Amino acid sequence: MSGLVFIISAPSGSGKSTLVNGLRSSVPRLDFSVSYTTRPPRGSEQPGREYYYVDRNDFERMVERNDFLEYADVFGNYYGTARRFLDEAVSRGHDLLLDIDVQGASQLQATLPDAISIFILPPNKEELERRLRRRSETDHVANEIIERRLRTAAKEIENYCKYNYILVNEHIEESIDALKAIVLSERWKQSGAPPAERDKPFLEVAEKCLLPNVRERVQPILASFAQPQSQALRE
Repeated sequence: MSGLVFIISAPSGSGKSTLVNGLRSSVPRLDFSVSYTTRPPRGSEQPGREYYYVDRNDFERMVERNDFLEYADVFGNYYGTARRFLDEAVSRGHDLLLDIDVQGASQLQATLPDAISIFILPPNKEELERRLRRRSETDHVANEIIERRLRTAAKEIENYCKYNYILVNEHIEESIDALKAIVLSERWKQSGAPPAERDKPFLEVAEKCLLPNVRERVQPILASFAQPQSQALRE
């Protein structure tokens, strides 16, 4: 079977890109949609790998042609998911993985109601800030941008309840295994076949990540974002 669409969203700095790369290297028949953006490349980013980089005029012409499944303006730059990636995945008999923000996910969930959505959370606000500041040393991001991303993250995580699965990214390898389990579990559900013995561990891991089963785990994370930042992390 094929044609499943997986939507992954997360606040900036949650480790989403690392998890997506790990998932793609371990699961076959899973195509990845590289988004279009009007922002310039950062650091070692390369066109066609992280994003397709276009100017605003080109992006807006694509909007007029209805080339996007979804698009949004984030921090003053456009981001969009091209419709062609879904068409190409279906033609190959593959599933499609979409790495998009909360705005884009909301649009896609309306357009593709059968899509499987996964929200990645940091363990807490302090850890997210540490990751953002560590990354800023390489990307030379200004402090005010970090602060803005933290405020945006606090708003984004309030949307966690709109996703099918919630994954708290505390340990990279465990989180990659959980993402793999979710994809394989959904493929098994689509097949309609009874689970083989080898499938059961994946099903158990995926079950633990379902929204109803993680609400209690999420509450301390939400509470950490409601608290003022520690003076130590500001300095």
